[in-house]
Amino acid sequence: MDEFLLVFRRDFKNKEIQPSPEQLQAHFEKWHAWYDKMTAEDRIVLRRRWDGEGLVVNAQKTVLNGPYAEIKETIGGAVIIRAADYQEAAELAKAVPILEFGGNVEIRKAL
Repeated sequence: MDEFLLVFRRDFKNKEIQPSPEQLQAHFEKWHAWYDKMTAEDRIVLRRRWDGEGLVVNAQKTVLNGPYAEIKETIGGAVIIRAADYQEAAELAKAVPILEFGGNVEIRKAL
């Protein structure tokens, strides 16, 4: 099995499309279920929570607060999983709850 980085992105800034507290609670329950399933299948290699702030260092070596100044979608999290190939990683990514709120999952294979 190879290792794949899954990066979860969605628009966390636009107030009009944010979930209600009830929707958010149900959403978190789906995340827990997804992680539990992936853990039971021994697919999780590394899981970390990330803060919502961050910094960006641009080509001019200027340090900017917050990585979202110029992009609509922001990183909501990332995990490293085990999968046989890109196709299997993509199938596993189709069950990621971030897709329910218009997000996406970027997949990268470790070399």
